[in-house]
Amino acid sequence: MDTGVENTATTSAPPKVENGTPSAITIEEFEDLASLSKDDEASVSITIVGASGDLAKKKIFPALFALYYEDCLPKHFSIFGYARSKMTDAELRDMVSKTLTCRIDKRENCSEKMEEFLKRCFYHSGQYDSETDFMELGKKIKEHEGSRVSNRLFYLSIPPNIFLDVVKCASRSASSENGWTRVIVEKPFGRDSESSAALTRGLKQYLVEDQIFRIDHYLGKELVENLSVLRFSNLVFEPLWSRQYIRNVQLIFSEDFGTEGRGGYFDSYGIIRDIMQNHLLQILALFAMETPISLEAEDIRNEKVKVLRSMKPLQLEDVVIGQYKSHTKGCITYPGYTDDKTVPKGSLAPTFAAAALFINNARWDGVPFLMKAGKALHTKQAEIRVQFRHVPGNLYKGAFGTDLDRATNELVIRVQPDEAIYLKINNKIPGLGMRLDRSNLNLHYAARYSKEIPDAYERLLLDAIEGERRLFIRSDELDAAWELFTPLLKELEQKRTAPELYPYGSRGPVGAHYLAAKYNVRWGDLSSED
Repeated sequence: MDTGVENTATTSAPPKVENGTPSAITIEEFEDLASLSKDDEASVSITIVGASGDLAKKKIFPALFALYYEDCLPKHFSIFGYARSKMTDAELRDMVSKTLTCRIDKRENCSEKMEEFLKRCFYHSGQYDSETDFMELGKKIKEHEGSRVSNRLFYLSIPPNIFLDVVKCASRSASSENGWTRVIVEKPFGRDSESSAALTRGLKQYLVEDQIFRIDHYLGKELVENLSVLRFSNLVFEPLWSRQYIRNVQLIFSEDFGTEGRGGYFDSYGIIRDIMQNHLLQILALFAMETPISLEAEDIRNEKVKVLRSMKPLQLEDVVIGQYKSHTKGCITYPGYTDDKTVPKGSLAPTFAAAALFINNARWDGVPFLMKAGKALHTKQAEIRVQFRHVPGNLYKGAFGTDLDRATNELVIRVQPDEAIYLKINNKIPGLGMRLDRSNLNLHYAARYSKEIPDAYERLLLDAIEGERRLFIRSDELDAAWELFTPLLKELEQKRTAPELYPYGSRGPVGAHYLAAKYNVRWGDLSSED
């Protein structure tokens, strides 16, 4: 498969003319001009493998339409759906049209744009392990590319057990001959260190690392991408970003619904693999990394890897797991996890987990990073909470009584829903007396910005098309993440550790509170103020 490295110009560059006199032009300037011309004549063909699945219908096609609607896609592009289901181009377009919305800025020409977009969508039915079928797909793509430079992007929206079959067939029979070929791989990237390494070795039989775009859609969320901007472009935060001023960091993910018929997939992975090992750990690495030498993808990913490799091995005593049980609220009875018919009876798969992690470096030594993720909880949210240390010798501690936590400054980055960044500060209540309360300095995105926030898949698809790898996961990052969690996962499974039961719609297992208290921490999302 083509490595995506463009050929450099071998012909000598023509002279540059200044005031009627030729002058030298550098090779770099000539290549820039040549690449602009090449990009204008290039085509981009996006193939969604597994086009009939939910992810494709609900996320990938709508994200591509949003990019087209905003004029972010290249001039010459085509979209191909590939799956085993028998379907015509018209049937694909009808299926896709039901999930497209004109949510961005509510412009009047939405229906016209939708029709134009659907005309660029095509379908090819085939088996995932058939080189012949992929060869036919390649021919169909070539018909639309014509004589232009061929750039091809494959999105693997399929189960991981058929990744290698598809990559093998696509690389041999449907890759670009004169442009780049890239492959987006959806999680899960294995179940542990061994399976992840085997998957990486398999992919690299047919691809080089720069062609593989391992997607974690949480890295494409607006507030996660803003994390480094907040820290590195505001002088007020960077000096505080260390053990000297930060008491603990909390990474919280919760959903207010259970597996609800999708337990078969979830049961084989559990909440630790599904959320903690990737989404939350990636956010932690971005939060804790040192200042990269530039915003180039490799420089940022190098710093993230350093954080992951500096982490203290996870101990079982620093982890709490739970599983939701049936609960009746009012007239409604919510089913427990094992009541789901797609879940094996007696399953011990955790639907909730909390963990205390530590980074063994000079900046973060001794600071607990508390992770919490769960299903069927009381609310749906994802946020980062930074609790600062108490003010030494606080003159106003009498106004807060003996509960010093009430006087602690806290920075909250709400990733979803209702995106916001707010800082809790202590403030005097207006009046003649000296009464204090906690107030929020609040950047509420919906109130501050009129433009709707793009979906994470829009940003990540655009980055993949443009070759921007900053928000995608490198193989050594993945290895380091699995090295941290694999020993814990194996110990839990070997000991058949029973999860603590918690009612559907509750705040999770009591054990999570004891874990936080062990490090003199309170979960910020459970306070009365929130």
